[in-house]
Amino acid sequence: MAPGARTVLLLALIGLAALYAGWFIDDRHWLAAQLVFTAPPLALAIALRMGWRKAGFWASVLALGWFSHGVMSAWSHAETRLLAWLAISLSLLVIFAGSLPGLRARFSRKQR
Repeated sequence: MAPGARTVLLLALIGLAALYAGWFIDDRHWLAAQLVFTAPPLALAIALRMGWRKAGFWASVLALGWFSHGVMSAWSHAETRLLAWLAISLSLLVIFAGSLPGLRARFSRKQR
């Protein structure tokens, strides 16, 4: 993974973890919310930092769920609309940064 895409992915994952930690700080089911929403992007950021090669792929896969949650929350809860749009933006950034190396490999000119 290119250093630029890796840095963007790492910062987006940390941003998502911080966003969800703050979003659900006063939730009635705090521990469950932290395990479901905060722990995965944080664990993937740590795995990415440690050099796990599949961290980008799994971050992109899980970002589809974070994106869906953001869309549902933005649509149905006016009081959390700003947080939801932030989650949507960060999850799209995770998907793009995690998919960029594969897209480059797929669509680059092949040298013979």
